[in-house]
Amino acid sequence: MTPVPSNATELALQRIRLTSPFWARYQALVREVVVPYQWEALNDRLPDAEPSHAIANLRIAAGREQGAFQGMVFQDSDVYKWLEAVAYLLCREPDEALERAADEVIELIAAAQQPDGYLNTYFIAKAPAERWTNLTECHELYCAGHLFEAGVAYVQATGKRRLLEVCCRFADHIDTVFGPAPDQLHGYPGHPEVELALLRLHETTGEPRYRSLAQYFIEQRGTWPHFYDIEYERRGRTSFWDNHGRDWMVRDKAYSQAHLPIVEQTAATGHAVRFAYLLTGVAHLARLSGDEAKREACLRLWDDMAQRQMYVTGGIGAQGWGESFTSAYDLPNDSAYTESCASIGLMMFASRMLQMEGDGRYADAMERALYNTVLAGMSLDGTRFFYVNPLETVPRVMPGSHVYDHVKPVRQRWFACACCPPNIARLLASIGRYVYTQRDDALYVNLYLGSEAEFERNGAHFKLRQRGDYPWDERIELDVLADAPFATTLALRLPEWCAQPQLQVNGEAVQIDADKGYARLTRRWHPGDCIVLELPMPVRRVSAHPSLRQAAGKVALQRGPLVYCLEQVDNGPDLHQLVLPADAVFRVLPGEGVLGGKQVIQVEGVRRLPAGGDALYRYDAGTPAQQRQALAFVPYFCWANRGEGEMRVWVDTC
Repeated sequence: MTPVPSNATELALQRIRLTSPFWARYQALVREVVVPYQWEALNDRLPDAEPSHAIANLRIAAGREQGAFQGMVFQDSDVYKWLEAVAYLLCREPDEALERAADEVIELIAAAQQPDGYLNTYFIAKAPAERWTNLTECHELYCAGHLFEAGVAYVQATGKRRLLEVCCRFADHIDTVFGPAPDQLHGYPGHPEVELALLRLHETTGEPRYRSLAQYFIEQRGTWPHFYDIEYERRGRTSFWDNHGRDWMVRDKAYSQAHLPIVEQTAATGHAVRFAYLLTGVAHLARLSGDEAKREACLRLWDDMAQRQMYVTGGIGAQGWGESFTSAYDLPNDSAYTESCASIGLMMFASRMLQMEGDGRYADAMERALYNTVLAGMSLDGTRFFYVNPLETVPRVMPGSHVYDHVKPVRQRWFACACCPPNIARLLASIGRYVYTQRDDALYVNLYLGSEAEFERNGAHFKLRQRGDYPWDERIELDVLADAPFATTLALRLPEWCAQPQLQVNGEAVQIDADKGYARLTRRWHPGDCIVLELPMPVRRVSAHPSLRQAAGKVALQRGPLVYCLEQVDNGPDLHQLVLPADAVFRVLPGEGVLGGKQVIQVEGVRRLPAGGDALYRYDAGTPAQQRQALAFVPYFCWANRGEGEMRVWVDTC
């Protein structure tokens, strides 16, 4: 039985500076465009965009203006995620104006907090008598979790404790409301998030009650008699979603992973974001507590998700109904939901699994989600966003309307349910946290991002400088910057997409003996030591498991961590008629226009030319004629930045 390691930490963002051309651009984009843009959205100052009402709701709850609560019941969380993104930016470099704006929001949040510590603008401004009466459908604890994450991030960035104090007052209140005592609620959130946040709050404050509360929520989930049923009866069988007939959240307990205790669950099910957030907390708790049953549950549920229910782009949650998983090997392309938040949650889950297991497969999935679905969730200019991320689109306008059926193949300026845009902002602003994992046995290099990072291990202080232009260039150099020799183990991830990695230390080839997806280098390091890792990036054809019927007879193209797709703007309409021959030779070329600085793939393909005129069906049709056509594939994360049109990841092959 593998012991659970007791000590693993993320790298503080102040200790890493990104120099990668790819990621430095994204960090600058988040600072200069995304965060200011989202601030305008939260204040309802974006023309021709869905109103947010989030800041207005805080002002109403704080008594600073008159009016009624508007928006989703979880609208507060958008502000908290924006604050968290700001905190991560402030870790990189000071910004007086940005910090002043954040401080003003924090004072507004503090003013809205109730004397007993409670804080949720919907229940303060609109339904004060209904606090804690509908955990199944409403989002009180979900919003609290995002507040706690923001509070932790802000004190770590600035040293200012004002928001953290608000968080602790609220957490203390929650601790009095929930628990095993007869006068407490024996419940847990319908939308997990507070669990992972309480554990971060615990590690920041040292308060053991927050860890115990997270453990209570996790262990109480799915027990019988079921809390959802008890709560439903207690409030007279009313539902928050009654106007839509949606009391199904009470009945469909698997939707929120509450159908069984977590240690008894065997498959990824239900709402994909909830699943990922919940398992992030469970994995964190399993590592801290050494609980083998929880660890085994995380391993089992990860495997089901990653091996049977994850898209080649790193997306999870196949269907729009319930934003949820369906069943093993059911991964439709044109109706794929794959919410941006779900891939962010997957990255968080993967990061906790890396801390617990030190296994490269978690970093592989984390990288796949990051470079494909997460980045695709935002336009290249940082001002438009996808909520869903299909792998195939055909823009069909219904007669007499301008409404697309199922998925709009253009990103939106904002959403009434705007969970994804600020989530993308906080993830991209904090990407430095995911690069390394510090465990007792080794310093793990998970992601290859040009950067300079500072560490203290085994009594030694040193820096690692990563150089290279990943994900475009296959050569990664790591320089050891130190004042004196030191001994430690460096574990370099060997991506699963790379068939023949090559490794050198100080110019001498090193035999790679892979251990759980990492090349481990244990030695005494000296100032100026240089590691060179070559990860050859030929264009690779990806085929699917035989049971994945939606990809039968098709291939996807991948180069390095990037999945590629066809777009109508390059290849004309009817992408489903294009075929990639088995012997086609690929050329990797620099992109142009908005794709400048990116790399595209060109290849000689075939277009089928079915005969039959306008007949909808035809009898005994012969083999379609074909003509040669040059095909251009672009990185999936770049799609929908050059106008509206068809897109396709999986392509027929012959």
